[in-house]
Amino acid sequence: MSHILAGLFDHRSDYKQLESDLENSGFENTDYIVYLNSGSNNSQYLASVTVNDINQIDLARNVFIQNAGLKSYLFENMNINETNYDTIKKYIDARNRAEIHNSPDIKIKTSSDGMNSEVKF
Repeated sequence: MSHILAGLFDHRSDYKQLESDLENSGFENTDYIVYLNSGSNNSQYLASVTVNDINQIDLARNVFIQNAGLKSYLFENMNINETNYDTIKKYIDARNRAEIHNSPDIKIKTSSDGMNSEVKF
C-alpha cells in the first residue's frame, strides 16, 4: 500500500521549483499535489507526495529540504485519492498537538551537602 509524505513549506519557497524537482526525481505529475493558499501570497503552503518505499520517502524528503521544507509528515496506508487539503491539515494538526515540545530551560537547585542527621537552625 502506498503512503503519503506531506510537507509544510516556507512562503519564500517557489512551488513551481518544488514541482519541477519532484518530477526530475522520478515522481509523476499524478503522484503529488501542491496546496496553495489563495488568500495571501506570503503564507506557507502544503504539498503531498505518494511514496511506496523507503527510497522514495528519502528522495521526496530530500526534495522537500532543498525547497525550504519546514517539516514533513509521513502518513502510512493512504493514497493520493484519499487526500485533500482539509484531511492533510487535520492529520498534521493532530500530530502537532500530540508532539512533546521542548520546554524552556529549567534550573533545578539541589542540596550539595547531602542528607545527614544534623539539624541546622
